[in-house]
Amino acid sequence: ADFVLVWETVPEELSGQKGNHENRALPERSSTIHRTWRKKFLDKLHAAGLHMEKHTARVEKKVVHYLLLSAPWSVLCYYAEELQLRVPLQALPNQTSHWSDRVLRRLGVPNAMAQEVPSLPLDYYTCPFKVNKLQWFLGSDKQDTFFSTTQRHQILYEILATTQYGCSKEREVGVDRLLSEDVFTAAFPLHEARRAPGPGAPHRHPQPQPGPRPRSTSPQGPCEVPPEGPAAGSLSPRQILFQYWASWRKWNKYQPLDHVRKYFGEKVAFYFAWLGFYTGWLLPAAVTGTVVFIAGIFLVFNDVPAQEICKSKDQFWMCPLCKSCPYWQLSDTCSTFMAGRLFDHGGTIFFSIFMSLWAVLFLEFWKRTNASLAHRWDCSEFEDIEERPRPQFTAMAPMTIINPVTGAKEPYFPQRSRLHRILAGLVVIIMLIAMVVMFVVSIILYRTVVAILLSSSGYFWFVASASHIASISSSVVNLFFILILSKIYISLAHLLTKWEMHRTQTKYEDAFTFKVFVFQFVTFYSFPMYIAFFKGKFVGYPGNYRSFLGIRNEECSPGGCFIELAQELLVIMVGKQIINNVQEVAIPKLKCWWHKHKLLSTKKKTAGEGGSVPPEQAPWVVNHQLLAFEGLFDEYLEMVLQFGFITIFVAACPLAPLFALLNNWVEIRLDARKFVCDYRRPVAERAQGIGIWFSILEVITHLAVISNAFLIAFTSDFLPRAYYEYIHDSSLRGYVNFTLAYAPGDFVQHSNATCRYRAFRDQDGNLTLTYWHLLAVRLGFVIVFEHVVFFIGHVIACLVPDIPESVEVKVKRERYLAKEALAENKV
Repeated sequence: ADFVLVWETVPEELSGQKGNHENRALPERSSTIHRTWRKKFLDKLHAAGLHMEKHTARVEKKVVHYLLLSAPWSVLCYYAEELQLRVPLQALPNQTSHWSDRVLRRLGVPNAMAQEVPSLPLDYYTCPFKVNKLQWFLGSDKQDTFFSTTQRHQILYEILATTQYGCSKEREVGVDRLLSEDVFTAAFPLHEARRAPGPGAPHRHPQPQPGPRPRSTSPQGPCEVPPEGPAAGSLSPRQILFQYWASWRKWNKYQPLDHVRKYFGEKVAFYFAWLGFYTGWLLPAAVTGTVVFIAGIFLVFNDVPAQEICKSKDQFWMCPLCKSCPYWQLSDTCSTFMAGRLFDHGGTIFFSIFMSLWAVLFLEFWKRTNASLAHRWDCSEFEDIEERPRPQFTAMAPMTIINPVTGAKEPYFPQRSRLHRILAGLVVIIMLIAMVVMFVVSIILYRTVVAILLSSSGYFWFVASASHIASISSSVVNLFFILILSKIYISLAHLLTKWEMHRTQTKYEDAFTFKVFVFQFVTFYSFPMYIAFFKGKFVGYPGNYRSFLGIRNEECSPGGCFIELAQELLVIMVGKQIINNVQEVAIPKLKCWWHKHKLLSTKKKTAGEGGSVPPEQAPWVVNHQLLAFEGLFDEYLEMVLQFGFITIFVAACPLAPLFALLNNWVEIRLDARKFVCDYRRPVAERAQGIGIWFSILEVITHLAVISNAFLIAFTSDFLPRAYYEYIHDSSLRGYVNFTLAYAPGDFVQHSNATCRYRAFRDQDGNLTLTYWHLLAVRLGFVIVFEHVVFFIGHVIACLVPDIPESVEVKVKRERYLAKEALAENKV
């Protein structure tokens, strides 16, 4: 069988036991409607020519029905032409190669990342399937192996997704609606258990024959390899993926992407190709960042301003940080100031420029890799020519129109109406983003209030650590808020995107992704942005402090905002990564255990209760115990947000790429294990690349350049130090005194004490000429930094072609072969 439909019913002897007639009326009416819909749907599937085979199993007080579906040759041929599935014209040796492998081979260095994976899929020149040209296609004489397993799943899913069971105006179309209405509890393709063909054999899996399947004692497609080791050539495709991809021992090996594509389809394969490519590119960024951080450690001990602060004792009495806070000595901040210097030094400028150019190069070379993979996997023209309208769109579209590219008649939804819906959805999104901004403001007020309460508590430890406790606790509160609010928003984004009526699945997913990413961007980045660019910038001065909602504006902690930003990034990045990885390990295991426990807890009761009850190890039962696949959105979102953290705020935390690299090494194997062992097999979906995520990455790359320029200019101490070195003293002696202003006379008379504060102001509180000189230097730095980085990035983009020359030659060769094979007057 290629596909399984599952539904549950309550046996007649139990249906009358619970509750009175009134309480049962509503569920009975609902189950009657469900039965009617299910019967209509299955009748239409039978009329479409599908072969069906039914099994039942008793689980607790329910009967679980398993309907095994497969398509005969004639149905496969009809839909293959309808879906424009690409089939082979000519076999090629698989020319999979990695740039690192080629470099190491030229240098004569053995490659520790290479591995020999059995059953390597062949490469093919392909073209869209035509029934009347069948004899020109490779392997057309073998009907049972001609279409690949993933192609058969695509055909079955297309039939299931477009079959009506009621009124089309009410969207009563397709298996997805039936699943959401609980008419069916699951619909999935089966994992494969058969041995993968050898390297010389065609990489098409044999088609299961209609009719009863043999009852095997081993489950279909167990992912683990037997403890005694595999027999030669006996591994199933799923076991190959487990042993050579999902195994923790393969953490340093190349991913077998062609095997992943063959088993899960192009969309999943592109995600893992991008994740592997990104992780590989993180290595030079992580090494450079670690070197910059180590350089910071050495610079700290020879830093003159740091030594001045630590040895100042009671030389610098600082003004209170809040109304009820005490005066404090600058020497108390010795350790925090030195910690800040780990991140804030000359190496930071170099690393910011390095990471900006790294991001540009990463995206340019990913474009080339994407083009090579798209051609090798036969999907380089998928979005423009081959992609069909979504079944839900087809059912709801009010009119039809001629497609200008293909010339075929297609359902159509007016662009003007869609634009009105998109604008209405945009208003809802802006309202929710305003809510997030309000929460960020409340977190800022919370920090200030907590710092005041702790400072006036009288306990020495609380008074000394008030700003740190307030800062760390607010970071944790912010993280939990983000995780909760994102769940609510994602549900709303799904509803809005469905309402907007996007024609293809790619456009639907792009619209949904954009909505959710904008929201996640604001929630995750708003607080670090506040610390980086706004905190401590609008404070005022002693005797004339500015306030917001009656609370004095927050100042940077004594160690400066740079160390606070680094701390915030570490809490969000490391905290979120740990939470996500624990969730990814624990939740699937717990769900699988619970699902299995429910399905197998009553196995003893099933014997002798009528119906064909499959044995415990029947493949469809084993597959049903696994988790439903919920798409790649969460996986992409996690990685793209991480990319933002390591580029937008990299000036504040050079160790961010190292943490990202360590996380991603774990992430690749975790995700691989989920797909191979924990999830039901997803329907293979075609894709041309990573979709709108690439555009989002480009926007983040541009934002990162601007963000790092402003971060270095206005938050870092780099420019004030450089200015002091150039104008006053190259040894930086007296720099600390240079950065501190004296409190105005009115404030001193009122409080009977002289104090200092960080600012470039005179004793009347007016901004000095030094402030304006520094502002000019800062703005000049921003302009020069941006122009230099963007110019170099543009030059790199021009020098690196988007499509490799070898791929262009292959495309021309493939078009020539397709033209020859499908020519009407073939000699």
